[in-house]
Amino acid sequence: MFNFGFAELMIILILALIIFGPGKLPQVGSALGKGISEFKKAARGLQEDLSDTTSAIQEPKKIEAPTKEDKGDKDDKGDKGDVEPQA
Repeated sequence: MFNFGFAELMIILILALIIFGPGKLPQVGSALGKGISEFKKAARGLQEDLSDTTSAIQEPKKIEAPTKEDKGDKDDKGDKGDVEPQA
């Protein structure tokens, strides 16, 4: 990801020690570690949600033929629909 050599890491650590001091440096490191782990957890959760959503979209839905009960229990004598009898 980043091409940090030993010299670059030492410079960063020395600057952090100068800026934060020896008393605050462990607290800063701990907070930074917790922040990174929470970010990774959130990114992993987002990735799982996206994969679940895309898999749900890609799955074909099964369509079943309507049954007699779904049609409203019409009798088998023949359905004339909503046609009114002519006089």
